[in-house]
Formats: sequence, C-alpha cells, structure tokens
Amino acid sequence: MSDILITDFLIVFLIFMRILSAMIAAPIYGHSAVPVVTKVLISFIIAFIIFSSIDTSGIVIEFNPWWILLNAGKEIITGLIIGFTLNFIFYGISFAGHIMGFEIGLAMATVFNPVEETSSNVIGQLVYLLAIMIFFIINGHHYVIRALTYSVQVMPLGTVAINESVSDLLVKYSAAVFILAVKIAAPIMVSYVLINIAEGILARVVPQMQVFFVTYPVKLGVGFLILMLLTPLYLHVIKNLLYDFEEKLYLLVKAMGS
Repeated sequence: MSDILITDFLIVFLIFMRILSAMIAAPIYGHSAVPVVTKVLISFIIAFIIFSSIDTSGIVIEFNPWWILLNAGKEIITGLIIGFTLNFIFYGISFAGHIMGFEIGLAMATVFNPVEETSSNVIGQLVYLLAIMIFFIINGHHYVIRALTYSVQVMPLGTVAINESVSDLLVKYSAAVFILAVKIAAPIMVSYVLINIAEGILARVVPQMQVFFVTYPVKLGVGFLILMLLTPLYLHVIKNLLYDFEEKLYLLVKAMGS
C-alpha cells in the first residue's frame, strides 16, 4: 500500500515540475506580480487534476534519488519549452510597437515594461498592454493549461523530446517574431517613408527652412492619427494571431511527443 502511495506521489511530483516550470516561463503566469506561492499552489492543483484524469498504470517509477532528479530535470526542460514558446507572439507584438514608436519619433519616450523587465517606448508598451488585454478576453491564459494537459497525454513522464522537428519549429517560431513585427508595423513604416521623401523634397525646394524641426509636430500628429484609424484593425489582427498561436503550440507539443 505504501509503495502505491509513493508511486502516486512521484507521478504527481513529476507532473507538478512540468507545470510549474511552464508557469514560470509563460506570459501572465510568470509575471513578477504573481506571488511564488500562488504559482506553486496553482501548479499543484492542476497537477493533481491531470493525475486524476490520466491512466497511470503504464508509468514505471523507480525509487532511486538519481532517477527522480534526472526525470524531474527532464520535466523542467519540457515545461520551460512549452511555456517560453508562447512568449514569441508577445515579443513580436512588442517589437512591432517599438518600431512604430521609433518611426513616429517617440524613441526617447521610454517606459519600463515590468513583464519583460525591459525598457520600451510608449507606443510599444501600449501595443503590448493591448495584446495582454486581448489575451485575457479570448481566454488565452487557458492555452498553457490545455497545452500542458495535452503534453501529458502525448509525452510520457520522464522524457524530453528535443528532436529535429521540435528544433525546426522553435527556429521557425522565433524567426516569425521579426516577420510579425514588420507586418504589424508596415502601415506606419510605409507612411513615414513617404513623409521622409516629402521632407527631402521640401528641403531641396526651400533650403532656408529647417524642415525636420518644422515637420516634427506634423509627424507626431500623423502618427497618432494613423494609430487611431488602425486600432480596430490591430485589435482584429492581434486576436487572430493569438488564436493561431494556440494551434502552433499544439503542433509543438505534438512534435515533442512524436
């Protein structure tokens, strides 16, 4: 009887390590404002629920401290990969906002981002907070929980699958950060290329005028006007990107279990 209880405890412990590491690396859950005790408690509750819903008869447990430490390390790596992957979409959105703020002329108006613990301009911070708001509205904070539950079903405990498929997906998702940022910031970038061309022409036509100082307020006004007009479009685009990234997260988990 005691062996059965110890076996169940070790299974819950391994699941708990996978979930806790994912919580630490994932957006929202890994925020410094969330107390460590809360993260541990949520992870333990989810681990126990998953344990109660899966078939544990085929799981082999060895009562060996080195075996337990080795497999706990594997679970931590698995959880970190799953949790950290979801950050890519937010990195891309934040970088897009940074590009837009730089083009508008607010590169010096920086604020501290407590989530990423980095400094970004005000437009980048605004777009990032907008993405966080949409993330909550579409129940995106459930993505990690569903992905972890699915990972326990397709990936046996004590295995860490960093194969070629997983490596290719991680490289692809990380490269998509820059592509995503340029696509989101494209309307602002194109508009300001045209404005800069117009400034160059005006500087040649009226060389006595300090064009870049005179047109700076105009550039700010145009930038804010474009952002105001494009805000509904950005809401739709960010929502679709977050929905799409849930499917990409499942593809990553499936690749890890193959």
